[in-house]
Amino acid sequence: MTEILETDVLIVGGGPAGLAVSETLKGLDSILVHQDREIGKPVRTSGGSWRRDMQRLGIPEEMYQRIDQLDLYSDTQEVLVDVCDDPLVVLDITKLYKWLSARATSEIFCATKFLRAKKVEGGYLTTVRTAGEGEWQIKSRRIVDASGWHCAVLESLDLNTKPARHATGIEYEYKATGAQMHRAVLFFGAFALTGYGWAFPTNYGTMRLGVGVIRPDSDASPKDMMAALLASDQLERMGIPRPADEHVNAGTIPSVAYEKQLVYGDVIRVGDSANMATPTLGEGIRICIEQGRLLGEALSAGTPKALTCWERQATRKFVLNYKIGFWVNQAAAKYTKRNWERSLRRMGRMPGPELLAYFRSEFTAGMLLRRVCLLMWRKMKDAVWRG
Repeated sequence: MTEILETDVLIVGGGPAGLAVSETLKGLDSILVHQDREIGKPVRTSGGSWRRDMQRLGIPEEMYQRIDQLDLYSDTQEVLVDVCDDPLVVLDITKLYKWLSARATSEIFCATKFLRAKKVEGGYLTTVRTAGEGEWQIKSRRIVDASGWHCAVLESLDLNTKPARHATGIEYEYKATGAQMHRAVLFFGAFALTGYGWAFPTNYGTMRLGVGVIRPDSDASPKDMMAALLASDQLERMGIPRPADEHVNAGTIPSVAYEKQLVYGDVIRVGDSANMATPTLGEGIRICIEQGRLLGEALSAGTPKALTCWERQATRKFVLNYKIGFWVNQAAAKYTKRNWERSLRRMGRMPGPELLAYFRSEFTAGMLLRRVCLLMWRKMKDAVWRG
């Protein structure tokens, strides 16, 4: 392809954020480039979310598995959480992303990798490479960086850098013979220090078993952690079927503090490029879809004010909760096995709705007050014990 394609908006990244931007773009020509050969494959996320968010976003029920029970495990303890009143879901990632792409208004180029961009008169000139066709160029008035934690567009234009701290994980997906298909598991401790592990059933009869760590807080290999888990008897203890003929998924998300700036003139970031995954559990598909759609509407308005308003509403929504959540994330990354035993006991005493709000990085004034009182009580006990 030797000609330069021209468009109003170039979207870099065909994940939920980029596809959601395209879904609500109106009155604008747009191109979306996606580095993988197919939308939704390979899978790079475990797909945990909440049913109420999927209903609010209009995601069809056939796109997810409902979860009514969440079981939490440390090395020696367990907490059973009934979530029937606020069900979790496990998303069929491939089906969901394809559904979003079918609603997109952009011309989509798969197997097309973003290489670099430069500012030119009237916008930006972006160079991409398509498998089998070589390099070609796109001229656009605006660029949306939905490239994920790489922040590819921002780095290329020297506007920002990809995060030094990130969470990375490995996941085995396999037929879930004998599994409870409405039960999910999160586990903490020896087999997932600085991160956590999970076992999620899907709506098409498989189990997703994964472990993740935070870099550079830990230099442990998720692959080695998975091997140690499989060599132990913990899966039997947690009631998780053992993998057989598994398919391996892997992914990376940023694990840094939320940054207020999303708009850099005519370059805008969204999704993982904008650190929108929750700092507590790192789940973010619902947030990527919501904010991507809002960004598409703001771009369609065609004014800088609309983009500024979108940026401000995101700041109001995320900055305080994510600041607290990131503090929790940093503290948990330093936990020992003993810390996790104590933490799970605390989780067991929390009301279900409060625990789920904690996982969603939605902290109320009451939750924070109780946390402050607990810390003060511990300091008093320590002072009495030392005195």
